[in-house]
Amino acid sequence: MTVRVVIVDDQALVRAGFRMVLDSQPDLEVVGEAIDGADALRVLARTEADVVVMDIRMPTMDGVEATRRLCADRPTGTPRVLVLTTFDTEADAFAALQAGASGFLLKNVPPEELLAAIRVVAQGDSVVAPSITRRLLDRFAGQLAVPIADPRLTQLTEREHEVLLLVAQGLSNAEIAAQVHVAEATVKTHVGRILAKLQLRDRVQAVVLAYESGLVTPGG
Repeated sequence: MTVRVVIVDDQALVRAGFRMVLDSQPDLEVVGEAIDGADALRVLARTEADVVVMDIRMPTMDGVEATRRLCADRPTGTPRVLVLTTFDTEADAFAALQAGASGFLLKNVPPEELLAAIRVVAQGDSVVAPSITRRLLDRFAGQLAVPIADPRLTQLTEREHEVLLLVAQGLSNAEIAAQVHVAEATVKTHVGRILAKLQLRDRVQAVVLAYESGLVTPGG
């Protein structure tokens, strides 16, 4: 299956560089480009895409707002958004995760990591390592609203609740499997059920929900 990608960045050279890297892959196709968030929404209104590679800092409309509108307009999760950031814009990346992005990368990421991330996001998973997610949430927890209990959490079984806590604490599937003494495939099944019951797109959104609902607390 060919993954259709839209590149959103206000710098023409960056877009050209990304396009060159993506077009070199037989399973990836750049189907559109946009110069800012507002332009991205216009492009995506007429273009079918699987993944949007979204810059954060752009004029007219930034990547956070564009992600929020895109995810609100297309609640099924297609296309999925992979945001780009730099070390000094982690707060914006966290806001993008809250807005519905499936993950983020730094702009200086090696080409092979960008390609792998796009493929992972296209498959419906997250490209943000749990430890990085935890660091972001801990660092910017002050931006979170007062925790509100989410009634969807009552649908989880005791084991699913346990797995969600471990996911939110930054553990990978392999680490969770070792801690609860089950196969890694079993953990993956639990995570899938958790996402389905909570109506979430991916692992990142599950972590954000756990913090927003007060299920876990920064540093806890």
